[in-house]
Amino acid sequence: MVIDSLSVFFPTYNEGANIKSTIEKARVVLLKIVKDWEIIIVNDGSTDDTRKIAEVLSKEDNRVKVINHEVNRGYGVSLRSGFYSAKYSWIAFTDSDGQFDFSEIVNFFQKQKETNADLVIGYYKKRRVSKFKIITSRMWEIAVTVFFGLNLHDIDCGFKLINKKAINEIPKLESERGAFISSELLIKAKKKGFKIVEVPVTHLPRLQGKGTGRDIKVIIQSFVDLFKLWRKLT
Repeated sequence: MVIDSLSVFFPTYNEGANIKSTIEKARVVLLKIVKDWEIIIVNDGSTDDTRKIAEVLSKEDNRVKVINHEVNRGYGVSLRSGFYSAKYSWIAFTDSDGQFDFSEIVNFFQKQKETNADLVIGYYKKRRVSKFKIITSRMWEIAVTVFFGLNLHDIDCGFKLINKKAINEIPKLESERGAFISSELLIKAKKKGFKIVEVPVTHLPRLQGKGTGRDIKVIIQSFVDLFKLWRKLT
């Protein structure tokens, strides 16, 4: 499979132990299957050596670009930076912690070709996290389904392929600190009439570093954002 063009971005916060390996693995895949591509590392105010490593990678290949947030602004802002700075007609993003096999991007494009979808979103075959995270994620999905009728296997899986047309045409994304950004994207895309399909993805154990998605402040802000959008749309 040869893909004409693709922008790939990685939201990153304190992933100095993982970012080099993640980018190098993605680069190997892109060189094989994509004619024109770019990788964008969105460094969200990391306090470790993430920025230094990212900038070295960028110097080694000018198709690797770095966006630096001087302070940590949150996952939502990181995704917004990636979406709105991507230059190609298709945009993929995935986490920078090495827990996804980026070579599975070919499955996303195959699914898109079969269905003519505008958004192809991953869902975990088996999620390599604690039971607590699985339970809280399920509770979140139920809340989003109840409020917005968005019934999908996994709303927040961090591996998605999106037509840039959808990003350009839906109302501007607003979520910042919380994890509501993925839900906001899908809710607005559905309301605008864009087609969403799903594809299973492999989830690998985190080998190094620590995620921050279950920070209580992040969870609270996610629900604040949920209610804001619900009030706006009702």
